[in-house]
Amino acid sequence: MAESFVFEIAAKVLKKLGSATYERISLAWGVRGEFEKLKLTLAAIRVVVLDAKQQQARKHEINACYDVEDLIDEFEIQALRRQVLERTAKKVRHFFSGSNPLAFRFRMGYKIKKANEMLNEIATSMAKFHLTEKHEPNDVIHRERETYSFVNTSSVIGRDEAKQHLVNFLMNPTDGEDIPVLPTVGIGGIGKTTLAQLVFNEESVKSHFELRIWVCVTEDFDIKQLMIKIIKSATRMNCKDMNKEELHKVLQDCLNGKRFFMVLDDVWNEDKKKWSELKDLLCGGAQGSRIIVTTRGRKVATITGIIPPYDLEHLSYDNCLSLFLKLAFKEGEEKQHDNLVRIGEGIVQKCKGVALAVKTLGSLLCSTRIQHDWELVRDSELWKLKQEENDILPALKLIEDEIFFSTFKMHDLVHDLALSVAQNEVNSWNHYSTGNVRHLWFDLSKQDASQLPNNLGCLQSLFLSDEEGKADNESLIAEVISRSKHLRVLDLGNCSLEQLPNNIHYLKQLRWLNLDNNGNIKGFPNSICNLQSLQTLHLVECRGIEELPKDIRYLISLRELSVTTKQTRLQENGISCLTCLRRLIFSECENLEKLFEDIQNLTALRELTIVECNNLVSLPQGLKYLPTLESLSIVKCEKLDLTMEELELEREEGGSLRNLWIEGVPKLESLPQWILLGSIKTLQQLDICNLKNLSTLPTWFQHLTSLKVFKFQNCPRLSSLPEGMQHLTALKRLEIRGCPKLNKRCIKETGEDWPKIAHVPYFYCDDLETTTNEE
Repeated sequence: MAESFVFEIAAKVLKKLGSATYERISLAWGVRGEFEKLKLTLAAIRVVVLDAKQQQARKHEINACYDVEDLIDEFEIQALRRQVLERTAKKVRHFFSGSNPLAFRFRMGYKIKKANEMLNEIATSMAKFHLTEKHEPNDVIHRERETYSFVNTSSVIGRDEAKQHLVNFLMNPTDGEDIPVLPTVGIGGIGKTTLAQLVFNEESVKSHFELRIWVCVTEDFDIKQLMIKIIKSATRMNCKDMNKEELHKVLQDCLNGKRFFMVLDDVWNEDKKKWSELKDLLCGGAQGSRIIVTTRGRKVATITGIIPPYDLEHLSYDNCLSLFLKLAFKEGEEKQHDNLVRIGEGIVQKCKGVALAVKTLGSLLCSTRIQHDWELVRDSELWKLKQEENDILPALKLIEDEIFFSTFKMHDLVHDLALSVAQNEVNSWNHYSTGNVRHLWFDLSKQDASQLPNNLGCLQSLFLSDEEGKADNESLIAEVISRSKHLRVLDLGNCSLEQLPNNIHYLKQLRWLNLDNNGNIKGFPNSICNLQSLQTLHLVECRGIEELPKDIRYLISLRELSVTTKQTRLQENGISCLTCLRRLIFSECENLEKLFEDIQNLTALRELTIVECNNLVSLPQGLKYLPTLESLSIVKCEKLDLTMEELELEREEGGSLRNLWIEGVPKLESLPQWILLGSIKTLQQLDICNLKNLSTLPTWFQHLTSLKVFKFQNCPRLSSLPEGMQHLTALKRLEIRGCPKLNKRCIKETGEDWPKIAHVPYFYCDDLETTTNEE
């Protein structure tokens, strides 16, 4: 899928060039005509990429698209600098001294001209010669996929016939001493593993075999490792320290005289000699033993099977639609959304009967009921990308998103997706491409800094780590910055830094900067505030920070800020000037007594989290005027007083709060209504924990008509649930932990508070069995 790189980069640049922002920029700088030429040429290249004949994208085309992106970014950066200058008093404008506007116009005009010439040359050659380039095979990619035998049978649709075919194979007697092996063949994501799981857990199969063994094989068909896995599945014995001879004896004892059923899932080995070696090791089982192999490869099936393979067919359209609706909607909910069901039908048709694609997109869309979101998936041009037979990666590309720090176990097909998207542009410390490295991860505690690649001029993402603190990181980072001026992402978390290099301000395209867990940093060069493109800044567990940058208000693109600081007060006209801010976190600010009073200026703020700020005594009055706040978390703030009269809210409605979490606020005896911020009709989840003095819940609880989840934990003085809880018809989940006085009152049928909660589908209470009230 190399062609998808040009396709996506071109699409991204075209989207920028077509936006209202760039329309204004092009008019302001007098480059509208040049921008239009760029758009037309990029569009032409993009169309060729989508041609059914599928030209392979070459490095030259990819680099050209990146160059154009860098070019138009320069205009955006200049526009942001102008915004800052307009807000700034004349006496401090020298802080942003930049290029002469006229000189900038001529310099950028020349660059645009050269970019147009370069793109025209590419477009002409693609149209005239239909050039293609065959890429050399990549190094073997070792999957670390791990499957297991459990399956939720209620979530599997349309595999009854296939299941019965495999069960018949297992049960029907055969002649001969050789163990029958049935290869199950199908493309990635079609449901081979799920089918094997269904059969493995079938009751008749359980009773028929003395021993059932599940082994996830993957690409590394190492006989010793397979022996270890087989023994562990059969006996739960860990034999990883044994040699092959010892393993063989244990394996023979394990299988000797027993009728066993073994699943070898996800087999890639095409070496018949290795397969024969493994087969010989399994000969000790009793007559009637069976093996099922799942594989994508026809050659694998030929090597392993002594009977014809079972070809797993695509799911029927009707079964795919049923599966999609089951995942995208709660039971019966689809009847309320005929428009979305119609769109879903189109999406399912494009999944071409592949279960993983259906599951992935159904799960993706379950979180939104906005018609436009569904239409974006259905109408995405990624479906048009040329794909090989049995390739569903274009469908899965629709789920890409920017996620940092989170780690997930992924289906091997999704792993293929990541590799196909990244290609040679992502490198780790032990493998470098000779081409242009754009994304690099480097562990300084394991590798010498001198081994950093030389070709960093195109680097866009850099992840550095040095938890052992071995390197002279400041000088290294300064050098990398000087060689990587197009960085968009810079992760310096856990790098044992004591200071940030002054040349950080050269990274004018930087969007994301992580400095978490650098406890020795005391402050930052004020030049960091020159990063007008910066959207995310993480400073959590930087416990040495004595003061945030004084000109932090100039980071006008900042959307997410997380902070640990030694300050007792935060400056006015600082963070409150960051009007694009959507997420704000204060963590372990041990000296902080008050937040800034002008917090109401953060009109885009959606999430506010305050954690372990033990000297914080009050919250600012402006908090009640945040119109877009959806999540408020106040955790472990020992001195915080939430009962202050001046914070009483004049209105009960009009707020947007959906999630409220209050924990470890010992002064709190009852929840004040102002804490809802006018969101009595929008709040969906409420968590209250470790409130040792909370004794009552207010009667206004009965008006939380949108509340779906209510959890309270370790509130020992709480003795009863509030009146009117039976009116909370949207409540689906109620959990009570560490509240001993409530336990008896919530006993099913007999407890005094039971009538208030009998309607809740899921209820959990300590010392009581989990209760599910659904039929």
